[in-house]
Amino acid sequence: MADETAPAAQNDPNNVQLVVDDRELKTTYTNGYLINQTAEEVVIDFGFNMPRPNQGGQPQVMFKLTDRIVLSYPNAKRLAGSLLQLIKRYEQQFGEIPTQPGARK
Repeated sequence: MADETAPAAQNDPNNVQLVVDDRELKTTYTNGYLINQTAEEVVIDFGFNMPRPNQGGQPQVMFKLTDRIVLSYPNAKRLAGSLLQLIKRYEQQFGEIPTQPGARK
């Protein structure tokens, strides 16, 4: 029976095979982000927080921007949902993730 339904599934316009091209993939570590928005898009800047030694007596943190991602609102909503599911699965397996620095269990 599987042989009879396979051609129909291949011709189904709703059944799309995703082909991933990772030839230009780069990996960047980030420990910080900034989120901005326009009426049409969500802009997420990723970067790296680095403490700066005494700069005039006041402690400072340098935020070095490394990458910018621009998303439509529908894509941003799908990304938020996917990340939420990922975090829930992780916490079910390993416990709650603290959001405050140094608050690891």
